Amino acid sequence: MENKTYTPVPWKVLKSEMVVDEKWYKLRRDHVALPSGLEMDDYYVSVRPNVVLTFPLTEDNHVIFVRQYKHAAADIFVELPGGVIDAHETEPSEAARREMLEETGFTSDDVELLLEATDNPTKDTNRMYYFLARNARKVAKQDLDASEAIEVLKVPLREVEQMILSGQVRVAGTVALCLLALRKLGI
Repeated sequence: MENKTYTPVPWKVLKSEMVVDEKWYKLRRDHVALPSGLEMDDYYVSVRPNVVLTFPLTEDNHVIFVRQYKHAAADIFVELPGGVIDAHETEPSEAARREMLEETGFTSDDVELLLEATDNPTKDTNRMYYFLARNARKVAKQDLDASEAIEVLKVPLREVEQMILSGQVRVAGTVALCLLALRKLGI
């Protein structure tokens, strides 16, 4: 069997139009030409803002999680704090600190980027920034939007891996960041 070498090249966008342009969801329809010559006039792309996710580790080795209902999946999930990078925020670390403070009341002066990743490159435009926040400390009450109801959980660091393996933590981004942070911390 012969191996053929293929060098990927970007598709050419022939036409692009926003078909849904709402506050909470944007959907674009692209007409694209592939390198093979094939054209597709119905390639849909979710235009999503970049997001941050933070692994807040307290001085006494507890991880701060949030527990909340997620409507699309119609279930309650345990996740790490995170959210959208606002248009005025120039650094993802700013958004990471803001989201952590809003959702949990915790902050940190030691926030380290562990990874910049693409969640779903087939259909979504956004990037995800994964942060480790050491020495997280409670400094305020939660500052939630009217649509949010978030329970804050303080979990011993040594229990995080088992929470993932047992399915208690089952949101892909949170699983990824937990495993990255545990590795970074030598756990």
